[in-house]
Amino acid sequence: MGVVHQHPLDGLRRQVSAGGNIGERLMATGARHYGDIRATAQKWLEEVEIPANRIDDLPTTFSGGMQQRLQIARNLVTHPKLVFMDEPTGGLDVSVQARLLDLLRGLVVELNLAVVIVTHDLGVARLLADRLLVMKQGQVVESGLTDRVLDDPHHPYTQLLVSSVLQN
Repeated sequence: MGVVHQHPLDGLRRQVSAGGNIGERLMATGARHYGDIRATAQKWLEEVEIPANRIDDLPTTFSGGMQQRLQIARNLVTHPKLVFMDEPTGGLDVSVQARLLDLLRGLVVELNLAVVIVTHDLGVARLLADRLLVMKQGQVVESGLTDRVLDDPHHPYTQLLVSSVLQN
């Protein structure tokens, strides 16, 4: 299982290079050949739209969007079946959010991933989720296919959430 944190640096080792962050995950699964690990790290940097020549740079030198993409590469390199994402676009500006969402959508399909996303952004939920759970105070108040829940909400809290998005 992979976990993508809301704050990217929480999911990265700050004093380890980008390639090292990815490589550590490979080593945890038994990889030992330095050349193979480095080549795989370069491939994954490119997969998440980070230039391969940044492989030796520390995550702290990356923008927030690049840190989030590095965290995604670090998690996906071992091909988990399930990835948990906590507000994956939180704190990113709109243009960076759009690129990240396009990237995530493509990777989910390409890698046949199951993803659990925690988000307050109904646009993100609509774009990435097939099914949706709406929670209030730790309790599920509505669930179902994303389009059905968002287009025809039944619970008053879901109706409030959807109407607040429409008013903004």
